[in-house]
Amino acid sequence: MRDVMRWKFAALLALAVLAAGCSSNSKKELPPAELPDITEEVQLKEVWSRSIGEGQGESYNMLVPAVDGDVIYAGDVEGLVVAIDRMSGDKLWEQELDLPVSGAVGAGYGLVLVGTLKGEVIALDASNGEEKWRARVNGEVLAPPATNGDVVVVQTQNDTLFGFDAATGNQRWIYENTPAVLTLRGTGAPIVTNRLAVAGLSSGKVIAVDVQRGLPVWEQRVAVPQGRSELDRVVDIDGGLLLSGGTLYVATYQGRVAGLDLDSGRVLWQREASSYVGVAQGFGNVYVSQASGTVEGIDERSSSALWSNDSLARRQLSAPEVFSSYVAVGDFEGYLHLLSQVDGHFVGREKIDGDGLRARPLVIGDMLYAFGNGGKLVALTIR
Repeated sequence: MRDVMRWKFAALLALAVLAAGCSSNSKKELPPAELPDITEEVQLKEVWSRSIGEGQGESYNMLVPAVDGDVIYAGDVEGLVVAIDRMSGDKLWEQELDLPVSGAVGAGYGLVLVGTLKGEVIALDASNGEEKWRARVNGEVLAPPATNGDVVVVQTQNDTLFGFDAATGNQRWIYENTPAVLTLRGTGAPIVTNRLAVAGLSSGKVIAVDVQRGLPVWEQRVAVPQGRSELDRVVDIDGGLLLSGGTLYVATYQGRVAGLDLDSGRVLWQREASSYVGVAQGFGNVYVSQASGTVEGIDERSSSALWSNDSLARRQLSAPEVFSSYVAVGDFEGYLHLLSQVDGHFVGREKIDGDGLRARPLVIGDMLYAFGNGGKLVALTIR
């Protein structure tokens, strides 16, 4: 039965990625939209670039670098983990784990955290890459572990949450959930605060548990499964959660994008959406990369659309990120697009990696970091 479910995961993923935005009864799959000609108003300057092993590999991995202070950490599918000075691009250290890494990279409080397809969680010393501890969980780890310095929280493919002691790796608690019958292959990274561990589930729910004991604090359904087939009823939260102030932002596949109150889980606003990569937030607006390839700007005060750009239809977009006055988003051909936050029109474009650009861009100050599927890590700034 487990092998059957894995096959279903892969089949559903292929549908989500290759036919996103098309109805389930479409007879002919539409090709990705051709890139429109644009007038460049903004030019990106490459500050440095480095190759990170095999990058995402040939499977649908979502390995995202992490920044902690002045260091950016990145990992590849074969277990190479690298620490790089984020300003100069100088390599500080690298570690070869020789494991099929699928959840990478989490960083903070002196730790670099990765998870594997074999259900292992590995903590490295952020200063030198030496292994501090490793632990086992009951499923694949497809998203980076997260920590508040005291507890490391890991979410597995089957929607189970684990809490580990950050210093020793000893398991403190486990919180089990019942996953949906069919899910997209992937999970979002949990968010960990001093009080809560928050995660999005394949059922379209967001849960918060006490980070010290793993006991439930609140649960909120963001999307309601609809349709006759299990395929129609997929409402995964795969793109991860975004926390800004006291508001938790979440998007589901075939469901909604919403803002939740972190302390109570109360829905502050919501709007229909379908995304498996997540959202960005800035200037009182929320930006969503829809599964169809449309990028949408939403006023979170009214939950109404400010603008919508459908010129990237079916181009398998990354999650968006706010960069200066713009919204940055990658596509399957490896282009990084810059859109105006005001009205969504294109202001710039840069080719990053011919193998594609699936990982969410990272923005720290006036620097943007893009990690291509083929392993190219690039630091960019605006000219």
